[in-house]
Amino acid sequence: MRRWMFALFGLLAVHTASAAPQLDKLTLPKGFHIAVYADDVANAREITLGAKGTVFVGSNNAGKVYALTDSKGSGHADKVRVVASGLELPVGVAFHHGDLYVSAVSKIYVLRDIENHLDDPPKPEVVYDKFPTETHHGWKFIAFGPDGKLYVPIGAPCNICDKGKAYAKITRMNPDGSGLEDVAYGIRNTVGFDWQPGTKQMWFSDNGRDLLGDEVPSDELNRLSHIGEHFGYPYCHQGDMLDPEFGKGKNCKDYTPSVLKLGAHVASLGLRFYEGKQFPASYKGAIIVAEHGSWNRTKKSGYRVMTVRLHGDKVLSYEPLIEGFQQNETAWGRPADVQPLPDGSLLVSDDLAGAIYRVTYQP
Repeated sequence: MRRWMFALFGLLAVHTASAAPQLDKLTLPKGFHIAVYADDVANAREITLGAKGTVFVGSNNAGKVYALTDSKGSGHADKVRVVASGLELPVGVAFHHGDLYVSAVSKIYVLRDIENHLDDPPKPEVVYDKFPTETHHGWKFIAFGPDGKLYVPIGAPCNICDKGKAYAKITRMNPDGSGLEDVAYGIRNTVGFDWQPGTKQMWFSDNGRDLLGDEVPSDELNRLSHIGEHFGYPYCHQGDMLDPEFGKGKNCKDYTPSVLKLGAHVASLGLRFYEGKQFPASYKGAIIVAEHGSWNRTKKSGYRVMTVRLHGDKVLSYEPLIEGFQQNETAWGRPADVQPLPDGSLLVSDDLAGAIYRVTYQP
């Protein structure tokens, strides 16, 4: 119990601390460069792009949604606006046909025609308000799929528990909030997903359970092959590890295993497929993953941005793109999401430093 309370205190300390970006501490592969895109985006989480180039950013406890604009094309936001505030954990943002969708635990909001009203944003309209109200894993990364539907996860309201099919799943709905349906089950807490170009299959991260030690279970990178697929939680973790309590009488072979074990407690969050032309050709079609970093591991893990190279649905490599957000067991930054820009550069959100970074490549 003492260890649990100490870890919890450490988590609270991490989230309440404020740190300035320390870009000189970051390391990237040769030819890559990183700069601050905006440093006044408190609690920055999911990033989405508007049709006119606006960068929209959700937040966590700040309760705000931001709109960042680079009117001069300088590679740095010259204006940061708050287009919504007072929302409950509005982590998720998704842009669709001129409208900005925002998640807020039990609700999905929409800000209509937002890019034409950045200085006088419309009042958020409720699209759906019947998701669970629990805030434990209640924040929601959201995105529109190739089918035009809004995908919304419902995390497990606990570290480990069995709530049937009401939680630990991914759902989808029509843009007007109708037609809600389940997509996949056995997913403890996904805070990042995207669709592979060509196959249009969803790939997503999932955060493994806590309190089984430093090394297990691993966070997961998963691939959805059909509707209704079950990925194991709370019975089986990382594809091959039965839960000591809920795994009794179960068999991991009955569930879909992860495509890649990302590492225990790395807190894998936002991810995107990279389709740009600025990075080297070896990055084309790769998945870029933000690892938020551990809070209850003896030695910290994560706190980095990773590249997963693929050949079809097979993983070729898993290697760092950005490291250095923690130094000597002290974190100054926590990557939360990634978002490629049309010019092939990459944005990275950092909810601890309250910043957005831009990664470029120039050999």
